[in-house]
Amino acid sequence: MIELVIDQRRRRLAPGGFEVGRVLPFAKRRMVGPFIFFDHIGPVELPAGIPDDLDVLPHPHIGLSTLTYLFEGEIMHRDSVGSEQVIRPGEVNWMTAGRGITHSERFERARREGGRAHGIQAWVALPDADEECAPTFAHYDLNDLPTFDETGIQGRLVAGEALGLRAAVKTHSPLFYLHWALAAGARTQLPAEYPERALYVITGAIEVNNRRFEAGQMLVLSSGQPITVTALVQSIVIAVGGESPGQRFIDWNFVSSSKARLEQAKADWRAGRMKLPDLDHDSFIPLPPDPDSPVRIKS
Repeated sequence: MIELVIDQRRRRLAPGGFEVGRVLPFAKRRMVGPFIFFDHIGPVELPAGIPDDLDVLPHPHIGLSTLTYLFEGEIMHRDSVGSEQVIRPGEVNWMTAGRGITHSERFERARREGGRAHGIQAWVALPDADEECAPTFAHYDLNDLPTFDETGIQGRLVAGEALGLRAAVKTHSPLFYLHWALAAGARTQLPAEYPERALYVITGAIEVNNRRFEAGQMLVLSSGQPITVTALVQSIVIAVGGESPGQRFIDWNFVSSSKARLEQAKADWRAGRMKLPDLDHDSFIPLPPDPDSPVRIKS
């Protein structure tokens, strides 16, 4: 029923940046369905006047889509296809890198006014046919994401299809991303309709298979059986999963089915051949001087 439990590991996004909870990739489980990267941002209080180095400066991607989803706060997104879009709680920024895109993420409102930052950034590996597609960006507001409200259970389908609902977010492979808000004592069920699934506890504590799990833990689930989730206290839970795209390699911010393609992407970034965002091109994140060798990613 539960294959593996992954505890978030604290990672600093930049030398002067704040820490996030890194969940995927993990040594014993690199992907869940097409989800190849999963960071828990915050919750953190950002005072007015925070330095620029707390922002995520322009950086590149290939072979993946980024999915940004917030519980609190606001982030300004700018990218090399000309997008400039604020994301707020309950909305989705979906950026498809394909053959290559660059973007930045800045806490501009918090810098002006102060405020909290809390959310999830996930990467979704593209299927073979779409790895080299044209880069795109799309924003989806609250009206694009179906919700449900039952006794003690509120939820939003962030992307994909689940529980008989379908989000407007355009995806490239079968997947789901579900946000549950559960009152203490509430019980709900995650169906077995996808081959790979995981639960991540954002806040609170839940019980699955008579075991207690708390904030910062991801439960990777066995396939083929529905899972019952009971909230031991008021809790927020994210459920994700879908169909695996197959073998993937990851190196820095790049994902590909080809090691050679990763090397080409790194060479392009070093040489300045990847366009920076028109509205944010005065600085960027350089390629790490001694990047790790590509890691084989297999679901």
